[in-house]
Amino acid sequence: MANRILKQNKWLRWLGNKYVLILLLFLAWMFFFDANNWFFHKELNDDIEALEQNEAFYKNEIAKDKAFMEKMKDSTEMEQFARQKYFLKKQNEDIFIIENEDSIQ
Repeated sequence: MANRILKQNKWLRWLGNKYVLILLLFLAWMFFFDANNWFFHKELNDDIEALEQNEAFYKNEIAKDKAFMEKMKDSTEMEQFARQKYFLKKQNEDIFIIENEDSIQ
């Protein structure tokens, strides 16, 4: 009776083949259970993508810093930067810093 059902249904006959069963078991093992399974490779690919994004970000930052360093080679630019950023002054100058109540944190 079971043999007759296998002969009538072509899918069951096809899945009943021992080579197909071995192939399906092998594919399931490699896809889910092996040490180098698909999920592990997906995680590694995600890590690689994140590192490539970091690399692009840092290359962009390096380019900005190189442009800034090139700009700072000019003494007037350096003086302006020092005055604005670090509130440096010349020896005979007085600097008054005015802060609004809105700008105080």
